[in-house]
Amino acid sequence: MGLQCPFCKAAIKPLARYCPACGKRLPEQAAEVPVEGTIPGGRHIRIIGESLDLRELRNVVESSVRWWQANVKEGDSVSRAQAAQAIEELSQILHSLSQQIERGQKMVRLTKRLPTLRLDAVRCPACGLSNRAGAKFCHRCGLVLGAQPAAAKGPAMSLRLAIGARTDPGRVRAINQDTVFAGALALSDGTTAYLCLVADGMGGAKAGEYASRLAAEVTRTRVQREVGQDSPDDDTAWQELLRRASTDANRRVYEDSRSDQARQGMGTTLTIALIVDNRLHIASVGDSRAYLLNRSGVTEDGLPSTQLTSDHSLVARLVDIGQLTPDEARTHPQRNLLYRSIGTDPAVEVDTLSEQIEAGDVILLCSDGLVNHVSDEEIARVALTQTDPDAICDELVALANQRGGRDNITVVVVRVTGNEQA
Repeated sequence: MGLQCPFCKAAIKPLARYCPACGKRLPEQAAEVPVEGTIPGGRHIRIIGESLDLRELRNVVESSVRWWQANVKEGDSVSRAQAAQAIEELSQILHSLSQQIERGQKMVRLTKRLPTLRLDAVRCPACGLSNRAGAKFCHRCGLVLGAQPAAAKGPAMSLRLAIGARTDPGRVRAINQDTVFAGALALSDGTTAYLCLVADGMGGAKAGEYASRLAAEVTRTRVQREVGQDSPDDDTAWQELLRRASTDANRRVYEDSRSDQARQGMGTTLTIALIVDNRLHIASVGDSRAYLLNRSGVTEDGLPSTQLTSDHSLVARLVDIGQLTPDEARTHPQRNLLYRSIGTDPAVEVDTLSEQIEAGDVILLCSDGLVNHVSDEEIARVALTQTDPDAICDELVALANQRGGRDNITVVVVRVTGNEQA
């Protein structure tokens, strides 16, 4: 028997918020049940140029169907109805992908990609900010670039950072399985770097909480030890350091999940931001996100915000190929199913990148408990109209809770300002 309205007993859908028959607001638990999960087994999806491998995507969809089939609770009508709907939707997608493959199509073109970020090929000698190659004038202060009179030259602007962090259980979950860290690290040359990370755990009982906490601690310890002994000297080396730390965290979580039956199958996302001088180094596994925002623009097209990380989730790839819109992805039953996470497989692939930062930037990390309720545009508006990082975190967490707070909510905000006394 399917779901019923508790007031009039009419049939309702698993994600309904109001009864279609009597119009009454449905209880939170009946309206939407939080679902979390990861798809173990080493599934990978490659993006080659502007295309995505159809067969790899089909493998992930098949894994998702099996995950739902294995996680249906016989005595829970809500879970069974939700699983049935998810399997039906996934089966339709699977049929479409299979038809394309049978017609000989191997790749599908992406309809949504992360925008190209601003380039820092030309540095302004007056204000120290970056400009794209070929720029004749500084995009921030207007100085003519190229051969400059001696009076116009000077040291680059140094940067100051203000950091805020918040984590909240939300309005539905009893346990907060998110872990957050934000703090300073001493480098081997006597200078200071800043490490921020968000980990969103998955697993029954307290296993997800344990997984995220363990991954965060292993990562922080590994990074602190390495930078204190011998700090890297270029972007590639910094990214490799973060990759080693993430891989170390994956090994520890995986080993613990195998040695304790109560923690079997646990995992976590992990998104790391390491700020050294005017460089931002990112590592990411899962669907916790990192954003870069600036009122004056952070992309070549002048957009004020961009997502630096790619969600390793099925719905993100369905958005990539036009099967879902970003708004649909935020409430989709499969939004929490990941094909890549920390601790669910013995090895993990880690995304890394490095970017220039400058005065006016806001770096924001968050778990999916925020983006399931708050759009990218709203995140940018809040982050760029407030000046206090703690106030930004508080407002975003409150906004997600006002809209249901279906999951744990974690936000880290780093506000970058200039200091003329370089």
